[in-house]
Amino acid sequence: MNVTLHPSERLDDLLTHNLRIIQSDEVFSFSLDAVLLARFGAIPAKGRILDLCTGNGAIPLLLTTRTKAHIDGIEIQPRLADMAQRSVELNGLTEQINIIEGDLKSLKLVGDQHLYDAITVNPPYMSVASGDLKENEHKAMARHEIGCTLEDVIAASARLLKVGGKIFMVHRPSRLVDMIALMRTYRLEPKRIRFVHPKAGAEANMVLIEAARNGKPEVRLMPPLIVYNEDNTYCEELMHVYYGAKSELRNE
Repeated sequence: MNVTLHPSERLDDLLTHNLRIIQSDEVFSFSLDAVLLARFGAIPAKGRILDLCTGNGAIPLLLTTRTKAHIDGIEIQPRLADMAQRSVELNGLTEQINIIEGDLKSLKLVGDQHLYDAITVNPPYMSVASGDLKENEHKAMARHEIGCTLEDVIAASARLLKVGGKIFMVHRPSRLVDMIALMRTYRLEPKRIRFVHPKAGAEANMVLIEAARNGKPEVRLMPPLIVYNEDNTYCEELMHVYYGAKSELRNE
């Protein structure tokens, strides 16, 4: 399908299942954390999935290789929401993915039948008080809690998930205590945690966490994911999910 590219935009491969995505150096592009999140956890085979802070739509696109569920993606920045919508059209996925331009804090549903079975989110990692806010507005909002805070994300997830529904999040390990505390405040019980390390012996620089709405207290710490081998090549597990040989990271 043909797609209109705006100035500065380009088409990139998502490296799996022949998916393509519209990107631009002027906005925040998808990276490894989005791939890991889309491949983490037991995504439901059907039902309804919501991707918060969807950006240019990388996670909803990747999720279509794992599920037949309907996927909504919500993005507060009009430019990114438009890029995501055009990428959905480019890949012929308009019947499965719906992009919503809006604020997750005000997203409301009518009736339990419209609640979601699962939520994925790759939120802004840094508080407004940290980091450099001098970059352009698109990158600043993607990296810093300008449009939403971690609490906003968790509160919205608790409001929008079915009882027993799950949230899957990727974040910085330095925010893990905040994540667990807020999740429990909003009755999202952490169930699985997996740390991601750039190399063996290096400190973790990402953490993947799964929580269930109204779940029973019990959390499992999964084996760490080591991204690079000693020769700087991707580890075997990552190669499989990055290039499509497998649809998900190990769950046990």
